[in-house]
Amino acid sequence: MQPDDPAPASGPAPISASAEDFQRTLAVVQGRIDAAAQRAGRDPKEVRLLPVSKTVPEERLRAAHAAGIIQMGENKVQEAQRKSENLADLGIHWALIGHLQTNKARSAAAFAEEFQALDSLRLAQALDRRLQEAGRGMDVYVQVNSSGEDSKFGLPPAEVPAFLAQLGPCSSLRIRGLMTLAANTPDRERVRACFRLMRDLRDAALEAGTIGPGLLSMGMSGDFEMAIEEGSTCVRVGQAIFGARPSPTA
Repeated sequence: MQPDDPAPASGPAPISASAEDFQRTLAVVQGRIDAAAQRAGRDPKEVRLLPVSKTVPEERLRAAHAAGIIQMGENKVQEAQRKSENLADLGIHWALIGHLQTNKARSAAAFAEEFQALDSLRLAQALDRRLQEAGRGMDVYVQVNSSGEDSKFGLPPAEVPAFLAQLGPCSSLRIRGLMTLAANTPDRERVRACFRLMRDLRDAALEAGTIGPGLLSMGMSGDFEMAIEEGSTCVRVGQAIFGARPSPTA
C-alpha cells in the first residue's frame, strides 16, 4: 500500500468544518506554495494545488467546494466514484492518484478526468480501450518509484524512457508528465534527491518528445515546499488542508 500523505512539519492542520475554515486553511497553504516558488525564482502560478480528499466525508467536501476547491484527488476508485456521483451537482474535477488495478479501468474511465498513477502498459491499454468506448480522454501522469522503496508503486526510473515511448498508440491518454512519492524519511537531502531524479527524467523525456508538456506531480503535505523548489508543477496536499485522517480501526 502507498504510505499516507505525511503530516506537515508543524503538525496536522486543524479540522476544517465550514467554508470559512477552508478558506483560511487554503490561504495558509497557498502562501507556503507561493513562498517556495519565489525562493526558487519561479512563478507561483506554475504550481497547481491538488487537494487530496481521501477519507474526507462528503459533507465536508461540500464546504471545501464552497471555499473554492474545484479539483479533488482520491486514492481509491470506489470511494472516488461514489463521491463523484453523490457530489455531481458541484461539478468537481476528480483525479485518481492511487494505484489502479486493470479490472477497475472501466470505473475510472467513467468519471475521472485525471489519473496520476499509470505504471504498466497493460493498464494503459485497458484505460485507453474503456475511454474510447466512453468517447472521452484522460490526462495521465506516469508514476515513478523514485525512492526504490518496496512499499511504493511506480516504474523503476531506468524503465521510464522505454515505457513512455510505448504509450503513443493509446490515443485517449493525454500524457502530461510524471508523478512520484519521495522517500519516506526525515533525511531532507534524500527527499530532494528523489525530486531531482524526477526532474532529470522529465527533461530527458521532453527531449525525446514522449511526455507532452512535461509536468511534475510531486510533493505532499510534509514535503511540498521542497518539491516546488525542485520543479514540481502539481502538489498533492491532504492533511494540511483537511486535517489529520482518522486512525484505522483494528
